Parts: sequence; C-alpha cells; structure tokens
Amino acid sequence: MNKFLFGFLVVVTTALMGSSFAIGKIGLEYSSPLLLVALRFSIAGIIMAIIVKILKKPHPKTFGEWKWLVLIGSLQTAAVMGCIFIALRTITSGETSILTFTNPLLVVVIGTLVLRIHYRLQQWLGVICGLFGVFITMGGHLDLKVGTVLGFLSAVAWACATLIVKVHGYRFDTWVMTAYQMLFGGLILFVASFLLEEPFFEVNALSLVILGWLAIAASIVQFSIWFYLLQTGNPERTSAFLFLAPFFGTLTGWLLLDEKLSFSLIVGGLLICLGIFLVNWRSKRELGKLPT
Repeated sequence: MNKFLFGFLVVVTTALMGSSFAIGKIGLEYSSPLLLVALRFSIAGIIMAIIVKILKKPHPKTFGEWKWLVLIGSLQTAAVMGCIFIALRTITSGETSILTFTNPLLVVVIGTLVLRIHYRLQQWLGVICGLFGVFITMGGHLDLKVGTVLGFLSAVAWACATLIVKVHGYRFDTWVMTAYQMLFGGLILFVASFLLEEPFFEVNALSLVILGWLAIAASIVQFSIWFYLLQTGNPERTSAFLFLAPFFGTLTGWLLLDEKLSFSLIVGGLLICLGIFLVNWRSKRELGKLPT
C-alpha cells in the first residue's frame, strides 16, 4: 500500500472514530443513551453477520468459542459504549473521547499486572505521560463527575477487551469476531436499556440520519477500514495512529457542538496523544526484528 493511500485511510477511520462522540451527543436529544447505542450496534452487528455468512467466513463451532465472543461483546461494545453514551450526558464529547482513548495506556498497566506481559521502558514512559495528560485534561484536579468516572471506565473495559482478544483472538476470523461482538454487545445493551433507564427513541429525519451514521459510517465502515489497515500493514505501527481519534473527537465537538477548547483540554490531550504514541510506536530497527 502506498503512503498516500495509507495516510488517507488512517485519517478517514480515526475521523469516523472521533466523530461518533459529538454525533452521539446530538443523538441523545432524541434517544435515551443505552437504547441509542443498542440500536447502533445491533443494526451494525446484524448487517455484518449477514455479510460474513454470505462470504462463508469460518464461524465458531463450539459453545466454548461462542462464549468468548459474548465476553468480548459485553466488554468491547456493551461496557465501553454504554459508559461512553451515558458519560456524554454530563461531560463534553471532547473530554469523553480523550478519556476513552487512554485505553492503550491501560493495556500496558493491566497486561503487566494480570498477564505478566513485559513492556519496554518507552511504553512505561508513555503510560506516565498519558496519565499525567488525563490529570491536566481534568483541569489539574480530580473532578470526579459521573461522566468522568464513566469515561475512564470505558477505557478500562476497552483495555480488558483488547487483552482478551490478544490471548484468545486467534480462535476467530477477524470479521466474524467483529460482527458478532457488536451483535452480542448490542443485544446486551437492549437488556440494560430496559432495566436501567426509561427507553425512548424519537423518530424523525435527523434522529434516523444520526442512527444511520453511527451504525453504518462510524461502525461498519470504520471497523472495516481499521481492520484492513491492521491486516495489510504492520499492526504495531498502525495502532500508533489511534492518537488521532481523540483529536478528531475534540475537533468535531468544537465544530458541531460549539464545545470550548480550554487550555487544559488541549495540553492534556496532547500529552495523552504523546503517551499513546510512545506506547505503540516501534523504531525501524525494532520493526525489522518482528516476525513476518
């Protein structure tokens, strides 16, 4: 893949990731949070499940394999997205996206504590830099709003899901795993919606456009491009560009919602981006040592 195409696809997929925060916040004017995200991922999951079935992708054959997809879906889709959309009710889309995308930093911490994975000094410097960035983003003090806590919990759930995929993901075709974790997560969110909130969805032209954008563009298209990049390029190097997602999240919040770009938000966001970059980036010398 040439550099221009790679760069273009990276910008498209991370912009779609980031845009979902501001557009999702707009959608909360017409829907309860858990129901909105349940509809988003159920629609996306059903469409992708049909596609992988038509393409005859290898599906899990045992209950033991299916249970891992349910667990991944409960974390990656239900927990992560449920926390995000509830958080959007109390904090800005920019703050939510920055907190959520601290997940690569938490992967290092949780991976060390639970799986005894050894990480490089550069990655630990990235963790320290990123966590300091979170502190700065919050205005230099620990303001534990409900949305702040939920935004951080979304990152914890995402990090846990990442480590589970790291250990058990070899069992599944990438597209099958993506389809069914979204579908299972969406179904779990439906149950959570009816248990934890008073679900409502106001049907009008704008709410349907928002739902369509979240389900198609920000889920199916975004995931498809991202996994294509991971499969055709070097996964470690590609993942380094995740730091662009909170940038686009903050930018779309400013453009669409007129959210203020405070000095602490900008500085903290830049530190978190630097931290994520240090956690993921490998030198050309290191890349040359990776197995092909």
